[in-house]
Amino acid sequence: MTIKRDHGAVQPGIHWGPFTLRIPGVHVGLTPSVHFQGGLLLLATGGATAPLLMQYFGVSFEIAWTVMLVMFFWVFAQTFLFGDVYSAGGIAAGLPLTLVFLNGFDPGPEAIRAMIAVTLVVSFLFLFFGLTRLGERFNNLVPATIKAGIIMGAAVAAFQSEFDRLPNMPFTLVTAWVVVLGLMFSAPFARLPNSRLKALVAANAMLVAFAAAGVVGLIAGELRFDIQWGIFVPPLGETLDTLAPWSVGLPSWSVILSAVPIGVMIYVLAFGDLLVADTLLKEADRARPDEKLDIDATRSHYVLAIRNLAQLVTAGPLVMLHGPIWTGVQVFLIERYKKGRNVMDSLFTGTTNFYLMAIPIGLLMPVLGIIMPMLPVALSVTIILTGFACAYVAMSMVSSNISRGLVLAIGVLTAVMGPAWGIGSGVVLYFLLLGREEGQPAGEPHEEDITDELATRDAEASASSSPSLQRS
Repeated sequence: MTIKRDHGAVQPGIHWGPFTLRIPGVHVGLTPSVHFQGGLLLLATGGATAPLLMQYFGVSFEIAWTVMLVMFFWVFAQTFLFGDVYSAGGIAAGLPLTLVFLNGFDPGPEAIRAMIAVTLVVSFLFLFFGLTRLGERFNNLVPATIKAGIIMGAAVAAFQSEFDRLPNMPFTLVTAWVVVLGLMFSAPFARLPNSRLKALVAANAMLVAFAAAGVVGLIAGELRFDIQWGIFVPPLGETLDTLAPWSVGLPSWSVILSAVPIGVMIYVLAFGDLLVADTLLKEADRARPDEKLDIDATRSHYVLAIRNLAQLVTAGPLVMLHGPIWTGVQVFLIERYKKGRNVMDSLFTGTTNFYLMAIPIGLLMPVLGIIMPMLPVALSVTIILTGFACAYVAMSMVSSNISRGLVLAIGVLTAVMGPAWGIGSGVVLYFLLLGREEGQPAGEPHEEDITDELATRDAEASASSSPSLQRS
């Protein structure tokens, strides 16, 4: 029997320190209708980085998938163990920049130690700015043009990495790109009359893209599926022997120092994710007076530091670090949440049930037989969407021609020469071309305005597709 929440109160749970444990079925109701949908989507998108672990760390699929399963646990832990209301995810915008950094190291132990260094730097920044509560002040010190340049660097690196991958699976990848970009960003598609079919397709754009790419790849001979029966047994011992810091050794101080620029960039991107999340949650809080959403940026910083450090010691480093929000899922769940308590009792009901079955489903060999060949496609779609979104967000943050040129210059330098060159050259060019601006430039929008605009766009897109999702 689920513990009931009083009107206008915070969802019940077990408090421990600044965190709150909410046990599924006890403090949060169970909704099996979304278990399979959420679990499968998390496996396909979150597990997309498994090929990168194989490529950069030189590990087998079995070890890479074990790392993914542990990652899914710490993603789920943000909701049920720590009590953060965000729909947890990864810092997707930081992934292309991380790959640029890792390209400077040999695959295997050297790249693993480099990624350990990045994880330690980013975790320290989360912990430091959480303890001092200086995160917002630091974020405000970084000019909008330089932040836009960092985001543009992620966009350029994303497209660059996928164009390099294109010759290996040309028909499959191009099909996936065309379908997902067309369904998510096409103006002609958006102008089509609203219908159940349009809502269904738009709501499941990534799954439709995977299906189309799978068919084309199978016909073109670029994909092969080997479906077997059984249960996947994660080789946790072998994974720790291969990837744990005490197995490969800690990075040298020179490597840690070289990871500081990329760490700062990733933190700036993660803080931007927190701003987007806060905008979405405040809108949801106004729509549902029956529940008080406990939003605490300081706690979120602690949670992100713990998740990344815990990942490091339980399964080794990730290529895409743990982040505060999976925006698409957050928007979808909030749109359902705003329909009332009879549809979703608590926002924790949505996040808990969406993530609950990811690990059990990910242990089924028939599911792995379908997902494994599609992981390169899922990775490509994830990176292309990240690049496309980062590009238009970066350009929306500035308005003058000089700023746009500077944004592109910082982005290209970051993607081609690395994060240190991007930040260093960006600061010099900023003062040289724009000077020390007093306050916010007249033509440039505030970051809060940008996050409001993005949240509004996501909400409108989700609202148009929510009827079909609600039925699942």
